[in-house]
Amino acid sequence: MVLSDRELEHHVFRELPALLRPDDLVVLNETRVIRARLFGRREHSGGACEVFLLHPDGSGPQRWAALVRPAKKLQVGARVRFGDDSLAEIVGAGEEGERIVALHLTQPLEAFLREIGNVPLPPYVHERVAEEAYQTVYARVEGSVAAPTAGLHFTPALLAELEARGIETARLVLDVGLGTFRPMSSERLDQHRMHAERYAIPRATVEAIARAKAAGRRVVAVGTTSVRALEGCVHDHGALQAGSGETSIFITPGYAFAVVDALITNFHLPLSTLLVLVSAFAGRERILQAYGEAVSRGYRFYSFGDAMLLSRSTE
Repeated sequence: MVLSDRELEHHVFRELPALLRPDDLVVLNETRVIRARLFGRREHSGGACEVFLLHPDGSGPQRWAALVRPAKKLQVGARVRFGDDSLAEIVGAGEEGERIVALHLTQPLEAFLREIGNVPLPPYVHERVAEEAYQTVYARVEGSVAAPTAGLHFTPALLAELEARGIETARLVLDVGLGTFRPMSSERLDQHRMHAERYAIPRATVEAIARAKAAGRRVVAVGTTSVRALEGCVHDHGALQAGSGETSIFITPGYAFAVVDALITNFHLPLSTLLVLVSAFAGRERILQAYGEAVSRGYRFYSFGDAMLLSRSTE
């Protein structure tokens, strides 16, 4: 679906190169989903359990924030074994039910995750899905616990067609955390607290965006994660700058977008921060109209669903 200021059109994703402007700059999030879901056994009882790594805690080496199951039996002090040699010790608890785990490994973390870990597919994906099907074709930097799903539509052939048409691309990284996809529980938007997510913006990307803006060209973000990295950086620093950091920006209606002019995104669920973001970007009434049309025409939602190309509201 393509939603511009005045029109709503229906296309297939392979037509994207023709739908973009020849001078557009397309920004891709090249994060890669890690094998963050670990299945093990509680040390004393031998009961089956799960440790879902979210992000490094920052309080020490090999310490991670994680979700655990069964949570009641994995309190501080509990230990989970993975095979004979590696284990996770619960050393702390967070305000929202997460745990802080200290990993005690006999090999580098990357090797451990390759051997023991599982890709954290969404719970509604029941059939077996190959790991690479939940990675974008340009995924490069490991760190996410969920895929930047708008990028799943891209293929090598489509990227080559963008290049052949002279459409410039730039890369950044935002490690997608679970907080992005958690539904809001607050009745008011200003009561919702976003979890911080790590990002890295290369100098080449900052320079490409500066050139595009100076020439009056559009910056087209692929996915809400790219939007959060770019706009979060400006929000925190006053200008787009190269480097790494964390952002907990919650983009709501009334936000003044500083970088992104157009957005490629999937369809999002009610009560999600992502739906709030696209409503802020394109206008609530335009989004309600588009979503109504999408439902009536049988568009697919969720991670492997359909996509839309939005232009920023000028109202």
